[in-house]
Amino acid sequence: MNLEGILAIGGKPGLYKLVAQSRGGVIVESMDDGKRFPVSSANNVSALNDIAIYTYGEEVPLKDVFQKIAEKEDYGKTIDHKASIKELKDYMTGVLPDYDQERVYQSDLKKLFMWYNSLHDKGLITPDTEEEKSGEKPEGENPAEGE
Repeated sequence: MNLEGILAIGGKPGLYKLVAQSRGGVIVESMDDGKRFPVSSANNVSALNDIAIYTYGEEVPLKDVFQKIAEKEDYGKTIDHKASIKELKDYMTGVLPDYDQERVYQSDLKKLFMWYNSLHDKGLITPDTEEEKSGEKPEGENPAEGE
């Protein structure tokens, strides 16, 4: 599962793919409708690779949480983000038992499950290949190609 170049933008729903950097920010493409637009550096932009979930011990990277959900669901879709907050919390406890319920808000859980299902719909929730696990890229692979 590769979250490289996938962004969340504060105040905008959904997820976005980084297309290019511009002088005043970045150019993104909506993963929902494919529309491209510039986002200034004044916007709150977060790369999914940089997001982590609070636990009572250490923070767990979002990629690892998605991996746990994927394994629980056999790489299928997960609970709907519109489920009751009790169902969302119960589900999250089953995936990450020690998540910090004081610092992980209801809105965070809804985003987490919405993002997971969105990535699943785009075919991005897949088992890691050996190259991804080791952090290596196959020879000749250029992540900028095909964008």
